[in-house]
Amino acid sequence: MPRNTLVHQVMTTDVLTFRPTDTVETAARALSERRLGGAPVVDDDGRVVGLLEDDDLIVQDTRLHFPTVISVFGAYLELPSSLHRFEDDLRKAVGATVADVMDADAPTCKANDTLETVATNLHERNSSRMAVVDDDGRLVGIVSRGDLVRAIVGGEN
Repeated sequence: MPRNTLVHQVMTTDVLTFRPTDTVETAARALSERRLGGAPVVDDDGRVVGLLEDDDLIVQDTRLHFPTVISVFGAYLELPSSLHRFEDDLRKAVGATVADVMDADAPTCKANDTLETVATNLHERNSSRMAVVDDDGRLVGIVSRGDLVRAIVGGEN
């Protein structure tokens, strides 16, 4: 993959999307039918507001990570980061809509970004896909790790 290959050369433009108000059940069914691991969540104007990944939908096997409590000089302190994780896990476990379980801090990129930049961002965020947006934040495509692999081996999108 040449370092200067641009996202628009490999991105997918026929993108399954969800609305924040879609039910988790509907989203899970749509991902399963299209054999996808995730999809962007867009508002009524087509702006990306989140990313729904299949691991956000795995409710039956959710293990709640209870807040970590430590004892210091006889006092018990709850670690704030563990409380946040517990609240996030609990919200996802009982979530009924896509907005309840999606990653609202979804990574995005532009069509003219390089694949090298996207690969770095995906790796750093441990993400599998990234929404491609225009200057107004509207969805124009999606690029995944699979797209990067195909570009590396010289395959077509």
